[in-house]
Amino acid sequence: MSRRSKGKRSAGAGKRSEPKAAEVATTVASEEGGAPVDAGAPEPTSVADLPPPSAGDPEPAEAPLAASAPAPLSRLSETDLFLFNEGSHLRLYDHLGAHPSRDPQRPGVAFAVWAPMAAHVAVIGDFNEWSADRSPLARRGESGIWEGFVPEAREGDLYKLRIITASGEHLDKADPLALRQECPPGTASVIATHDEHRWHDDAWMAARARRQALDRPVSIYEVHLGSWMRIPEEGNRWLTYRELAPRLTEYVLRMGFTHVELMPLAEHPFYGSWGYQTTGYFAASARYGSPEDLMHLVDTLHRHGIGVIVDWVPAHFPGDAHALARFDGTCLFEHEDPRRGFHPDWNTLIFNYGRHEVRSFLLSSALFWLDRFHVDGLRVDAVASMLYLDYSRREGEWIPNDQGGRENLEAIDFLRRLNEIVDERYPGVHVIAEESTAWPLVSGPVSEGGLGFHMKWDMGWMHDTLRYLGRDPLYRRHHHREINFRMMYAYAERFLLPLSHDEVVHGKGSLLSKMQGDRGQQLAHLRLLYGYMFASPGKKLLFMGGEFAQEREWNHDSSLDWHLLERPEHRGIQSWVAALNRLYADEPALHQLDHDPRGFMWIDPDDSIRSVATFLRLPRPGEKAAPILVVLNFTPVARPGLPIGVPTGGVWEEVLNSDAEAYGGGGALQRAVEASGGPWQGMAAMLRLDVPPLAAIFLRGPLGWEDALAEAGAH
Repeated sequence: MSRRSKGKRSAGAGKRSEPKAAEVATTVASEEGGAPVDAGAPEPTSVADLPPPSAGDPEPAEAPLAASAPAPLSRLSETDLFLFNEGSHLRLYDHLGAHPSRDPQRPGVAFAVWAPMAAHVAVIGDFNEWSADRSPLARRGESGIWEGFVPEAREGDLYKLRIITASGEHLDKADPLALRQECPPGTASVIATHDEHRWHDDAWMAARARRQALDRPVSIYEVHLGSWMRIPEEGNRWLTYRELAPRLTEYVLRMGFTHVELMPLAEHPFYGSWGYQTTGYFAASARYGSPEDLMHLVDTLHRHGIGVIVDWVPAHFPGDAHALARFDGTCLFEHEDPRRGFHPDWNTLIFNYGRHEVRSFLLSSALFWLDRFHVDGLRVDAVASMLYLDYSRREGEWIPNDQGGRENLEAIDFLRRLNEIVDERYPGVHVIAEESTAWPLVSGPVSEGGLGFHMKWDMGWMHDTLRYLGRDPLYRRHHHREINFRMMYAYAERFLLPLSHDEVVHGKGSLLSKMQGDRGQQLAHLRLLYGYMFASPGKKLLFMGGEFAQEREWNHDSSLDWHLLERPEHRGIQSWVAALNRLYADEPALHQLDHDPRGFMWIDPDDSIRSVATFLRLPRPGEKAAPILVVLNFTPVARPGLPIGVPTGGVWEEVLNSDAEAYGGGGALQRAVEASGGPWQGMAAMLRLDVPPLAAIFLRGPLGWEDALAEAGAH
């Protein structure tokens, strides 16, 4: 019998568009190896610079199996059952699901699944001709788990779980703990192990906590793997994990990003959900290859000094019949009452965070990606929808908590526990909240009443800034607060500044199209936007395509428009982003105190008449590093000889100017400016700067600024 799943398949695969150009104006290395990155060495600049791993690298040692010892029929101890039912089991993927025997004397596969209200459970698959009579599972006490050993099953076989409900209904379900799923639109699970990949990222993992400390630069390139780059000559197909590894690594290195953030990779039936409607919480999407292929991609990025963050979605899941919904004929993973268990915005189901076994499931899923795939961070999607019981609901459509409030106390407890566990077990890993409300202390310590996230997206900054840059410059003087207000709350959380995929979909257009003016002014505005983001306190995130001024809205069914790089104005934007990344990483003043108010000082926040903002970014006191003066002109009017106060006299060197010809500007540069005189704007000295229209300028000041500020009582 052919290896295919039986029953209804999900109709979620996205329709592919016609082939489009997908050329990158760069030479892409084709290596598949790379040496470990030394923690103290300079960052590699090319994938091709590093040799492949030695063919003689030792294999991990395995405990020998006694020839006479039978394979265990259960992978679940009484302790496992206790922890699972208590809600504190963190490695369910080692115990539930399908696990091939390692005993050559007794081949087969151990299966285990949680289905407490089922009347009968059996495994059906390639190994038994999809017969429900040949491979029944047995209850394991009162745990709710069914388990069994199938001698005929082998790694690579497709399978499902035939569940007969208490009412006699027959359900064919994919395994919630499967380590691999059939490529959509197929919906079967695949018996798999993760034994084939041998990691070579020891140097990265050993140095990760230091490299990802909050005083280090974090600049994230957000990527949707299915549409980053495609092959038009081959039916517009997307790249595999292994094809992406050298291309993506080479590009991210050249652009200077420190991290990539991959939109959800857990298996999902509907491609058009971009992964945010997950069904396989332990299975990497088969669209791009095997789990080992994804490991190779992560390994390659790590060996070249690039961190990997993945989007993870514990807020909701789709109602596909083959997946988690009504898994054993009851609302097992979701709340039964739709006022708690149904999400009206996305037509999805909401996890029951108060159920112990569901907490074990979700906690294990989060740690699974950190453990098996070595990822360096989780960006938790839709946190706001988890925190509020009345999220997107009208009066009468939600149920208050036990205290009469709107807070989802069970979800809050779950998120706090998640962040505590990650801190305990994976030091240096970031858990980042996409949270859009004024909920207090999202990134505050759990011990102080916070949620414990390491960072939170600053959605307010993003909305205010894009709204401001979309206004006619003539009227910006009346809306200057949209630029300076952010610093009123900038240190209330540890913020990450996002220009994400959400801003370039659903009719919103591209970032370039949001900018005011004619084409030249739009490009200048975009350079100004990026300069403002990299100058502002907080870590950075930019969605793919934004770095070269993608002109059209993002389409998940086609490649980015790499052919635009044939035009000098798009290459200029790309070069500007790369230069910003280098400056951000090289200058301690721009990243060390991203989350500390000592790292920022306004010079003039209120120049609304000219729509100019000037401020200082400062390094850690005692660092012997230079301050950076930032000047932002938000109008298409040049400001010659603009007087600006600075903390100390001497030479202030221009280190970056968005109006440089290399970036597509008019070329109005000044290499160095002498500061003298003063006082001015509360500073000891003053310089005069020729500021081009719609420009972002960075100047490096002399050392000695700290004493000057201390003497003035300004720092």
